[in-house]
Amino acid sequence: MEPARELGKLLLLFGVILAIAGALLMLGGKLPLRLGRLPGDIAYRGKNGSFYFPIVTCLLLSVGLTLLFWFVNWLRR
Repeated sequence: MEPARELGKLLLLFGVILAIAGALLMLGGKLPLRLGRLPGDIAYRGKNGSFYFPIVTCLLLSVGLTLLFWFVNWLRR
């Protein structure tokens, strides 16, 4: 395949991904499940401070990014 054609496909794919990410950020507050405040995330509030670790959010992002990169790799074959 020509290098310019392959680069064009890759840029188009990145453009679609950025458009979807932008739409999710714009509509993020209206979605039923907000990233960062999912059930299973660890939140501790004490008298003198608080601790928050979004473990479920991290797991979902990891699975989502793994699937995305797998799909991009599959398209490049």
